[in-house]
Amino acid sequence: MRFSLEPLLSPEQAAQICGRLRRAADWRSGQESAGWHARGVKNNQQLDRSSPLHRELVAAIEPRLAAHPLVQAAAFPRSIHSLLFSPCTAGEGYGRHIDNAWMEGGRSDLSFTVFLSPPADYDGGALTLETPGGSESFRLPAGHGLVYPSTELHSVEPVLAGERYVLVGWIESRIRQAEQRELLFELDTARRALFSRTGKDEVFDLISRSYSNLLRRWDC
Repeated sequence: MRFSLEPLLSPEQAAQICGRLRRAADWRSGQESAGWHARGVKNNQQLDRSSPLHRELVAAIEPRLAAHPLVQAAAFPRSIHSLLFSPCTAGEGYGRHIDNAWMEGGRSDLSFTVFLSPPADYDGGALTLETPGGSESFRLPAGHGLVYPSTELHSVEPVLAGERYVLVGWIESRIRQAEQRELLFELDTARRALFSRTGKDEVFDLISRSYSNLLRRWDC
């Protein structure tokens, strides 16, 4: 299951972050964080994780991610980790790849991309996700994010002109299996809709009991 964060940051907040990134000098090759099998197709830069700017921006954004209602309801985050700020300019992108199962900060159950640049600032640069039903490409408004399974093959099409700034990272979920996360999300959505219509009644209590007991059973 994939879902959008609309928005995570306001356009003004995203623009401010882009401005600070443009002035930054602490850049490293994106290949440093790629698995051995993906280094040959990764052509971008990333902000040095040890830099003061990286630490400051992560400290400001990570709590927003963790507290977002959809992240809580659909991702069940144990940790949000390995965040990277990455620009792509003309000719840069990231070819077809799969994310490593384990990052420095933990297991990668879900990946996310937060678009910091508005689509008008660059040409190309779409995030493309592959599923058995076909491929889908995304160029979201500034401040919007997309959360998707780390098990999906994906790529970033080369930027043709302009600058594309994004924040990427990963979520280790308390619920390892994707189908279990989806079922829990549907149960929670249903019980909340029921509560808004009829309040706390017998049916709501039964659904809540099943939801809570499945959480206990599946929490890894």
